[in-house]
Amino acid sequence: MAVKVDVVIIGGGAAGLYCALTAGQRGRKVVLLEHRERVGLKIAISGGGRCNFTNIHAEPENYMSENPAFCRSALARFSPWDFIAMVEKHGISYHEKKLGQQFCDTSSRQITGMLLEECAAAGVEIRCGCRVEQVERPSSYRLTTTQGLVEADALVVATGGLSFANLGATDFGYRIATQFGLRLTEIRPGLVPLTFAAENRAAFSELSGVAIPVVAQLGQRSFREAALFTHRGLSGPAILQISSFWKPGANLTLDLLPDVVEPIPVTTPKTSLPAMLATHWPRRLADVWAERYAPQMPLNRWSSREREETTRLLHAWKLDVSGTEGYPKAEVTVGGVDTRELSSKTMEARNVSGLYFIGEVVDVTGWLGGYNFQWAWASGYAAGSVV
Repeated sequence: MAVKVDVVIIGGGAAGLYCALTAGQRGRKVVLLEHRERVGLKIAISGGGRCNFTNIHAEPENYMSENPAFCRSALARFSPWDFIAMVEKHGISYHEKKLGQQFCDTSSRQITGMLLEECAAAGVEIRCGCRVEQVERPSSYRLTTTQGLVEADALVVATGGLSFANLGATDFGYRIATQFGLRLTEIRPGLVPLTFAAENRAAFSELSGVAIPVVAQLGQRSFREAALFTHRGLSGPAILQISSFWKPGANLTLDLLPDVVEPIPVTTPKTSLPAMLATHWPRRLADVWAERYAPQMPLNRWSSREREETTRLLHAWKLDVSGTEGYPKAEVTVGGVDTRELSSKTMEARNVSGLYFIGEVVDVTGWLGGYNFQWAWASGYAAGSVV
């Protein structure tokens, strides 16, 4: 015999939990289904275990989507300060690390604990280790699960994307969307390390662990942060940020000396380029880069053309990128349920009543630095306020 509730939520991540507590506070009978043995696994590992739970500068401009305006309504109705108010209510100490990023002082488990407390107070039933095997809609939504049948008038899909497969990420949310006739946009890894083509990989793999400040640019989009050399390519905040916009064949460049207007002055001493670059970079990067890209002679013997070309390259180093590290290393999934299929105010499918999609499963992807959590809270609140 099926258990009948008002709202069933699939997915016990950030968006699902916030939707559940919001709906429960309105007196709705809510059951949340999580196929792993506990909820909030991605919350637990975020921010190095301290959970970068929001960014006080979160605005629609910090998100990418085929419909950039879609996120505006939800973000306007649930701000970073709304979530911070709950954090403070629970006595969780936090701090701003940089660029508006808010972190717990101690542990990300405090955020999960806070959400679970709010869910419990709102009467939300949470079932862990409960896998959904089938979704039907003869009249209301009927879910066949490993813990029996559940029926509800409203179904909220908060299953996330394909990143962090080791935490249980699957394509189940996309399959539900397709089952009910909703379109998907192109799906690809985001906030992910980039890989060099074979030649550059051989030249730079020995620099693994070296980090420098850069400006990463792709078309009109640029990010100023650190870039980190890896065994296979590049990572670090600047690279992760720009990776969400990168596609094969895209012209990606790095300004390797963003604070140095004239790295090779016209009047140059009798010294080498590696020695000069080593005043800005770790010496092993200076040696490898100069050997690969610059004339092998003292700077005072360079022609003006050689100085100009090397300076141009230092400020616009074209990356020969072969691909990304893929979903195993991606922090988010770019793309998802096409926002043209959803109400921006409620997150309900326009042509399927009672069906909602929230969080990462939707084609809304935030920048690195707490923005994706803010979208989870805001979209969860939007759906939870109406289901």
